[in-house]
Amino acid sequence: MSGETVRAMIKRLRRVHGWSQARLAEKLNEAARDLPELGLNANLSRHDVYRWESGLRKPREWLPVLATVLGVSREQLEEATAVGDVPPSPDPRTVDDFLPPGDPFAPLAGGLGPRIGRSTVIDLAGRVHGLRLADDVVYGRDLIGRARRDLKSTVTLYRETTHTEVIGRDLLRVIAELAQIVGWVFSDAGEYAEADRVYRLGLSAAQKAQDGTLAGQLLSTLSYQVANQGAPSEAVEMATAAVEIAGPDAPARARALFRDRAAWAHTKAGHPQEAIKALGTAHEALTDGHGADEPDWTYWVCVEELEVMDARVYTELHKPLRAVPLLTHVLDRYEATHARELALYLSWLAVAYADANEPEEAAATARRMLKLGTGGASERTAARGRVVLERLTPFAKMPEVAALLSEFGTV
Repeated sequence: MSGETVRAMIKRLRRVHGWSQARLAEKLNEAARDLPELGLNANLSRHDVYRWESGLRKPREWLPVLATVLGVSREQLEEATAVGDVPPSPDPRTVDDFLPPGDPFAPLAGGLGPRIGRSTVIDLAGRVHGLRLADDVVYGRDLIGRARRDLKSTVTLYRETTHTEVIGRDLLRVIAELAQIVGWVFSDAGEYAEADRVYRLGLSAAQKAQDGTLAGQLLSTLSYQVANQGAPSEAVEMATAAVEIAGPDAPARARALFRDRAAWAHTKAGHPQEAIKALGTAHEALTDGHGADEPDWTYWVCVEELEVMDARVYTELHKPLRAVPLLTHVLDRYEATHARELALYLSWLAVAYADANEPEEAAATARRMLKLGTGGASERTAARGRVVLERLTPFAKMPEVAALLSEFGTV
């Protein structure tokens, strides 16, 4: 392509092949080992490819290998290298942009241990799903010890044992799923920096396993935290990249979930039209009847959960007449054993009632929410309690609200 820079050519051809930056690095390392006469250190990482594609470094000594792997001539790459570089127009960010530095899954020094097989992966997957189910009824700080231990031991197992490529990929998927729920537990406990680190670790595992749907799960979950922690523009980029990496043929529930999280990111970023559109595409994805088989981690995604997100978005957009019917419909059928989720949903209903200028209903709903509680284990619930009480403060002269603030004002 005449006038194309080398960084643009590498990025374009990588995407034609459907490879991530990490996957291209792996391909180049494999090819370099077959060309020992070049004397290259076959230890490229994703960051080396990133530096080439961002124009921070030219891949001069790697041109012969790039030509072989990308299917172009060395002359074409040399011509592209000679083209004067100009700052590119910003491309949409991809999953690669959010990966942690280095390879957190490189084998540990000192040699590998015993070989593991399918039974080990099955046992670990069962533990992960058990932790996921435990999070439905045990929250944040009460679950964090087990979550931390499980993640550490599973990553160590991957790095210290011998396994086939297939078993290794399945183990990486287990690690990615575990990282998602462990990150969620950390976030629920208010340990946001640690949750961020764990989510990105899981994202790296999903990418290494070449599982786009699972990568979308990790990145969209991280986008949800980032949106709630005051960086909505970054959250939009993450949520958009998550939808992109999962693709149109991902499982229906997964696609619906990722679009719901994109709707939330757009809402927090002040993009109401994009948020409403994303809500619509989430419902369409759930019912369109195509996609891969559902993984275990989408078990909870259903129409009612999408309606909760609809209502939360409408509440944030100050559309209580849309939010209240949706929330009351869902809450009428919600299990009281799931105290955290029930409390969170009630918090949105209380705010929607306040926006509708119904302080008595808001106070009654808030009281129900605050009495549920989670024993201090869930920072999510505590934070929503503070939001509700603050929102009701303008109605402090109303007897019901005054009584509520007197009883729970220090939440």
